[in-house]
Amino acid sequence: MQAEIVTIGTELLLGEIVDTNAAWIAQRLATIGLNHYYTTTVGDNLARITEVLRHALARSEVVITTGGLGPTVDDVTREAVAAATERPLVLDESLLEEIACFFARRQAPMTENNRKQACLPQGARVIHNPVGTAPAFAVEHQGHVVISLPGVPHEMKHLMETEVIPYLRERFGLHSVIKSRVLRTCGIGESVIDSKIADLMRLTNPTVGTAAHPGQTDVRITAKAESLEEALALIAPVEAELRARLGDYVYGVDQESLSDVVSRLLAQHGLRLALADMATQGELAQWLAGSAQSAMAFAGATVLAGIISLRVTLDLDEALLAQYGCPSQPVADAAAQAARRLHGADLGLALIGPEDPSAPDAPPVYCSLATAHGVIAAPPRRGRSGPAGRGWLMHLALDLVRRHLLGLPIG
Repeated sequence: MQAEIVTIGTELLLGEIVDTNAAWIAQRLATIGLNHYYTTTVGDNLARITEVLRHALARSEVVITTGGLGPTVDDVTREAVAAATERPLVLDESLLEEIACFFARRQAPMTENNRKQACLPQGARVIHNPVGTAPAFAVEHQGHVVISLPGVPHEMKHLMETEVIPYLRERFGLHSVIKSRVLRTCGIGESVIDSKIADLMRLTNPTVGTAAHPGQTDVRITAKAESLEEALALIAPVEAELRARLGDYVYGVDQESLSDVVSRLLAQHGLRLALADMATQGELAQWLAGSAQSAMAFAGATVLAGIISLRVTLDLDEALLAQYGCPSQPVADAAAQAARRLHGADLGLALIGPEDPSAPDAPPVYCSLATAHGVIAAPPRRGRSGPAGRGWLMHLALDLVRRHLLGLPIG
């Protein structure tokens, strides 16, 4: 059987609010082994919501909606569910009293439009909402069920945990789980990964898939089983095979970021890292400062705006700049050494790039790591503009540090 999520609200379609509800609900459905195949976002329009719900109920045994349960004119989820399941709306007097008590406890006036929140599709199962004014409800229709929850995240999460998940377990006899394991890689493109693991991506349980991000590619293994232990047992041999094929391109698992991994390695080695950045507009420094062990591992950063910054802030030799130009590998090497000295760090990392990396004739970005024993350089990389381009460069730089700390090959 399968579930479908419908998030309702014109503000979601306009991008005024980021929809976090659907992702959270999907994660909770996985814990009870309920397959989730579709998510739809629809605006506050009665006809369109009704159409979406009819399609959803035709193909999915469980449909969960969020949003549109408030008291205003554009809150029409109740009406849409009633229309999609072909039943009238009826006033529930006990719910009306419950809503009135909610306002009374807070010494707030209850306006007439709050009455509509006590109107539910006939035969609906009430899901009482102790943390808000909008009662939720479930309607069974031809063996399927639509469950309507508030759009306010803390209300939705409370009702999912305390009411909806137990109800779905009992109603549909759900005892299995869906568990995912994510291997995070960097320094290798999605197409190359695909060529290495294509046969594994044809498995049915567990399944294997990839997701590309700027500078890294995730490989997700997802298993469905009767228990978490069984799911993990299904995942284990596939994970081992993936690690064997992808090797040291795998830097972490699940929610680990590369900055977290590098900070942890630095802390384990008792080392601190300094940064000289002329390529990511300070974004790499923010990554490092925000990592879990930054206080122990990050000595500081110097964000450079151009050649003048190199001369003044890092006190680089003007003869070096004149001889090799900027950006260049010798200048990046010198900047890494200067950052190490300036911040009193064990390691100095430098990213030195052109002012306009998107220009057709722009030189590459150079990345160097200064240690107590010398300087290590990553292969120069063509710069890219925008967040995606900076993402590639930041992963390049941090992977250089990771490989050095683990004794892995560079380049």
